Amino acid sequence: MNKKKIKSVFILLLVSIIWGTTFSAQSMGAECIGPFSFNTYRSFMAFIFLFIISLFLNLKDKTNKSFSLYDNKDTYICGIICGILLFTASTLQQIGISYTSVGKSGFITSLYVIIVPLLSIFKRKKIALRTWLCVILVVIGLYFLCLNESLKLNIGDVLTFFCAIVFSAGILVINMYSERIHTIKMSCVQFLTFFIFSFICMLIFENIDFTLVKPVLMPLLFAGILSSGVAYTLQIYAQKNTDPISASLIMSLESVFALLSGLLFLKQFLTVKEIIGCAIIFLSIVISQLPYKIKIVKRFSR
Repeated sequence: MNKKKIKSVFILLLVSIIWGTTFSAQSMGAECIGPFSFNTYRSFMAFIFLFIISLFLNLKDKTNKSFSLYDNKDTYICGIICGILLFTASTLQQIGISYTSVGKSGFITSLYVIIVPLLSIFKRKKIALRTWLCVILVVIGLYFLCLNESLKLNIGDVLTFFCAIVFSAGILVINMYSERIHTIKMSCVQFLTFFIFSFICMLIFENIDFTLVKPVLMPLLFAGILSSGVAYTLQIYAQKNTDPISASLIMSLESVFALLSGLLFLKQFLTVKEIIGCAIIFLSIVISQLPYKIKIVKRFSR
């Protein structure tokens, strides 16, 4: 493994730590302000941060070729679509985290690594037998993790699961447009769209009280700047030197760090049954991301 790849692995590990810890920040925010307010402030911070980064990159590019390469309709179409999907997923996640623990929210959200290949069926792609095995493992894991003795799902678990589905749709949309867009500018449009929808819903459904922002300012800054801005930029940089399977596997560790951050910052302890569920789901994530082609070396003797 060369130095660039080692550096990328550590950067992606940092990204997963930031994303995992963000679940605790969201949980703290949910205690003081509504989900639309939290997402409004978070998306606005992310947009401003990425917009400044975009301006800096344009100024640094003395050839000004970035304008002809980046200013295309696909960038804005993809940004708007992904912004709507991100708004929907983040709203479901932010509401859901009010009813469930940080650890459970992190693990259920990470199911996008299973859902993405399943959604690919609509693109007429063949689904491997191993993927179906992972789906079965996920169902078993969700039973241990989410179902109580009366066999009723927690509303927060259900909302978070739908959040994972919407996140999966967003991943597929980005994959469709990836070769025709500029990532930073697309992300700016995405977070601007996210902000507009969150702001409108905040005005309609919630009471605006800026005095409530002060107690959760640090969680908001963490979720807006570090999680949405810095971590996303680091992800783009690191994936240039890392294959997508390895990158996805490392980033899926956000679910583990969500569990650890909930334990560390919020004292949210899981039962033995829930820990078994987490372990099964994480095992399915690992299996789903392993390379399909495994070289087997056979020794032959004369």
